[in-house]
Amino acid sequence: MDEDELDLTPPRRVKLGVIVLVALLHLAAILALIRAFAPDFTARAVATISRTLTVTISAPPPPELQPEPKPAGAAGDAGKKAVPREVSAPMPRIEIARAPAPKASSSGSANSSGARESGAGTGAGGSGSGTGSGAGGNGDGGGASKPVHIAGRIDKASDFPIPPGGREARIGKAVILALTVSPDGRATACRIYKSSGLPDTDAVTCRLAQERLRFKPALDASGEPVTGTFYWQQKFFF
Repeated sequence: MDEDELDLTPPRRVKLGVIVLVALLHLAAILALIRAFAPDFTARAVATISRTLTVTISAPPPPELQPEPKPAGAAGDAGKKAVPREVSAPMPRIEIARAPAPKASSSGSANSSGARESGAGTGAGGSGSGTGSGAGGNGDGGGASKPVHIAGRIDKASDFPIPPGGREARIGKAVILALTVSPDGRATACRIYKSSGLPDTDAVTCRLAQERLRFKPALDASGEPVTGTFYWQQKFFF
């Protein structure tokens, strides 16, 4: 073979290894120089790189604890049962007058007999054989009484004048007459004891009472007919 044909180029793998070896030698020389002239440079460089690469991770704050709900309270004791107070009405200050009880009616033979039944003593009513005020008897007693209405009516609307406002204005009103009854049982006089408020109506009522009403006359103590007064009330429904 010729010299020109001989390939003296080192293999590719050997070339790469030489380059790496040279780089390592340079790096070692630089580190030796740094360590000789600045022995703390390496530590400061490492600390700076560490601070640069250090990432501070702060943990989030713990969540606030919610207060636990208070348990519901138990039911209280039952209240006292209401008891009504006794109420008493005060005694009235005004004393009520009490009338004495009437004597019981009875029969008797003593001088003071009962109030109504027959007796041998002085009686207040009924028949008796002594001196009494009975309606009838064989003694000296009498039976005084007031007049009693026995017949006659006033009930015709046509007998009365129509008052102002019509007949409706008279409905519900009333007049009271004081009639003088003679011993023969007729009303001989009339006066208005309590007016109805309608003078014309009152006057007509007086006239009709004397014309139509008949009475049993009043009696005196001896049982004889006498003049008496009878109060007649006329109510108007027409």
